[in-house]
Amino acid sequence: MVKDFNKATLAGLIVALGIIYGDIGTSPLYVFKAIVGTNEISDLLVIGGISCIIWTLTLQTTIKYVVLTLKADNKGEGGIFSLYALVRRHGKWTVVFGMIGGAALLADGIITPPITVTSAIEGLRTLPVFRDLGEWTIVKIVLAIISGMFFMQQFGTMSIGKMFGPIMIIWFSMLAVLGISHIADDLSVLKAFNPWYAIELLTLYPHGFLILGAVFLCTTGAEALYSDLGHCGRGNIRISWIFVKSSLILNYLGQGAWLLTQRGRVLTGENPFFSIMPEWFVIFGVLIATIASIIASQALISGSFTLISEAMRLNLWPKLKINYPTELRGQLYIPGINLMLFAGCVAIVLIFKESSAMEAAYGLSITICMLMTSCLFAFYLYTRRVRLLWIGLYLAVYLTIEFSFLFANLVKFMHGGYVTVIVAGGLFLVMYVWFRSRKIKNRYVEFVKLEDYLPILQELSNDSSIPKYATHLVYMTSADNPKEVEHKIIYSILNKKPKRADIYWFVHVDVVDEPYMSEYTVQTIIPNEVIRIEFRLGFRVEQRINLMFRMVVEDMVRNKEVNITSRYESLSKNNVVGDFQFIVMEKFLSHDNDLPLHERIVMRLYFILKKMGLSEERGFGLDSSYVTIEKFPLVVAPVTNLQLRRVADRYRYED
Repeated sequence: MVKDFNKATLAGLIVALGIIYGDIGTSPLYVFKAIVGTNEISDLLVIGGISCIIWTLTLQTTIKYVVLTLKADNKGEGGIFSLYALVRRHGKWTVVFGMIGGAALLADGIITPPITVTSAIEGLRTLPVFRDLGEWTIVKIVLAIISGMFFMQQFGTMSIGKMFGPIMIIWFSMLAVLGISHIADDLSVLKAFNPWYAIELLTLYPHGFLILGAVFLCTTGAEALYSDLGHCGRGNIRISWIFVKSSLILNYLGQGAWLLTQRGRVLTGENPFFSIMPEWFVIFGVLIATIASIIASQALISGSFTLISEAMRLNLWPKLKINYPTELRGQLYIPGINLMLFAGCVAIVLIFKESSAMEAAYGLSITICMLMTSCLFAFYLYTRRVRLLWIGLYLAVYLTIEFSFLFANLVKFMHGGYVTVIVAGGLFLVMYVWFRSRKIKNRYVEFVKLEDYLPILQELSNDSSIPKYATHLVYMTSADNPKEVEHKIIYSILNKKPKRADIYWFVHVDVVDEPYMSEYTVQTIIPNEVIRIEFRLGFRVEQRINLMFRMVVEDMVRNKEVNITSRYESLSKNNVVGDFQFIVMEKFLSHDNDLPLHERIVMRLYFILKKMGLSEERGFGLDSSYVTIEKFPLVVAPVTNLQLRRVADRYRYED
């Protein structure tokens, strides 16, 4: 998190330009091309289209996100899961909005790299020498760039990340200069600042309302402004947005003015963005646009990694392997998600081939994400005791705007929109199954009072007739109440095979709503015999329990709260530290269950996902050499209607 959250600094502004605005900043590559499409160029289409863009960027991006939503920071962090973490204790049902929004945002991350990179490379066709550049040649170039980009993720982006800011300054400056150089082509384009022309386009132009689906592409990156709040700070985002918005609007005005000189024409594959460039500059423009599109893609990929890591901590996603390629805070790499995004991007490129076809699939999923953010933010305002009148006004304005965009985008469904909806639906299903299965399991987890078993634990610890299992026996417990423990843990210690130890440790991890909290409490139940440790970790903190537990024990030893020396006589007199053994309870679905069909399907899917994710011990960051896995059957709904009766034996043995 930035040191002074609300203050803007020169370095912070450059970082913000490099991290946040890649997606929204590359939208001029394809927005006007999508608005005009195969329609005949007219004043109403061009001026009305720019008016829609200007007021979308003002109402949706500036007021909703930059002014309002950025206020909903969670200890300096933003994003849909941070917002969900802020409100979840006030309403459990908010998890649905979080899951839908998160899934839609991830789906958006699959189509953004293909459309931005393809749009940039297609700009080569503006040059006479490349005019006949084949479709498959462009596909191969795009696939090569995307493959290289995903391959580099494993090494981190700290070194090249420092270049992102200066490159994006060049990009936005180029947008502004190109736009200014063409506004004089037709000054009537300045009428677009009047919202009346936007209303005219939507109401009078044939199928004008559906043009909103193309207009929406100008604000698709707005969610990133909120997601990257923690990396850049509110002050830097708000100040840098002034420069970004000005550059974007100037470029759209320049494209519009050039289009007005083409009245009556139908664009046949031409892209207004590259058409306003001088011919000598096109090759440089394509190069800068390609680099900017890579930066936009990189930001979305990194954002997807962060989003999934948050979902894992919030128990909304299976635990996956996370690597930290650099020392930079917040930079992480998830191999499984990287592979999923890469496969998705390659599929999008091969299915649609051209950026004009991808435009049809783009925007639908992110509209859903924005709707979910609006609902969660409205509930956040309610929890902050904002007057219901203002909350109602906020919902009336933004639900109207976003549902309008959604309905306009629904036309895209059969033209490619179904791809992102299917992807988002699949991602939501994973989140739902993981969340719902946990609720089903928790209904049947049996907790017992720890104090009832303390005497027998003491006796077992001192019973020399039983071979010692370990000096220190550590169990991971899910019991929130420090006076309770799962019955399966007591069964494991006493019944399965008595596990004698000198000290029994019970470790509990509580994931809290504060992003980077890292605290622990120690409860010494019986000195040097039974101890409970509770870690309170933020949803953005990696759960490295092995390392954290060792730090806690070392701290307790320094404070003379525990003696970890081995109790074996020969080792004790030489002050040898006793061994630590972790016991992890691994569940498998028992056949002795009588669940309703819906819950049976959920649990089956849960165990399939569980096999694909990390094991329990790796999920907690434990060293496998000190871990014993114990499997136990998960009986969440015992069969109760089994009929069985005894009958007389037909074969009797006679003396």
